[in-house]
Amino acid sequence: MKILWLGNKRGALTDWSTQQWVKATGQKISLRDMPWLDGPVGESTKIGGDFFGQWAKANQLVIRQSGTPRGLLQNLDDLAGASFDPTCVHSEVRRFYEQTSAYELEAWAEWTGRFRPFGSLVAALFSRRLEQLNVPLSALDTSRGTTSEVLHLVDPETERVISAAWVRHLRGTGRVLYAGSYSVCRIPGYPSPCVRVVFPLPNGNGIVILRPEVDEHGSLRVVSSGSRFGDPGFYFTVHRPEGHVWARYVRTMKEEIRVYAGEHPSVRADHTMRLFGQVFLRLHYLLRPDGSVLAGAT
Repeated sequence: MKILWLGNKRGALTDWSTQQWVKATGQKISLRDMPWLDGPVGESTKIGGDFFGQWAKANQLVIRQSGTPRGLLQNLDDLAGASFDPTCVHSEVRRFYEQTSAYELEAWAEWTGRFRPFGSLVAALFSRRLEQLNVPLSALDTSRGTTSEVLHLVDPETERVISAAWVRHLRGTGRVLYAGSYSVCRIPGYPSPCVRVVFPLPNGNGIVILRPEVDEHGSLRVVSSGSRFGDPGFYFTVHRPEGHVWARYVRTMKEEIRVYAGEHPSVRADHTMRLFGQVFLRLHYLLRPDGSVLAGAT
């Protein structure tokens, strides 16, 4: 589908229109006051699988992509708080979050029938062109497997890991499935630390804030559900100079990811996405540790 191009600053008409909606309906804020809404910002052209390498270089960060297995979270204990006790999480689930790069990934998707045309439209207007958020439209899309690469973005002076970038490709098409950065943050609308996932987009990003929960079986659920700005949930941002952004809280979009122990030593995950209270997509994952990676790290 051919999209009208408005120049390098504005980008494609569909992207620019979305940004105007965020500006018209969102809030103008200072990142100094709300640093949890800061994150990697994409160019107007595309995102792609090499985005985080370029972003790290532009921000004087070092990419760590070899050696010890790299996790989406440095330590699950970073999420400890009044509402969450990480010591209750199953050891296999903890290991996945802390050593994600040592796991091989299989994924399959289930679209709710009436939402499938919506998924196809988003893919045609945004995802395939931007090489970002290419949610599988059918089981065939993931039938040849999915790659999984975890990069740590490190401050070279302090050696502190700023965030973990998780980049996944569909083997069959080579398209980027997701390119997102993971970190822990605190927000005004929740008493305990949350998981923050940032998906770079043209001139801004999409941010998912997920509150952690653990059940009696040690399964970890992260949920992006709230009712007002500052709560866990989904945020669109458009960045402007001098540390200010327009931010729009999308209360109608909610997600839940449950990660639980499977047949030893694998883990499984079920990812459910809702719009206006209706399930429109379920993603299922089987995550198996790569023995050669774990052996090389010991």
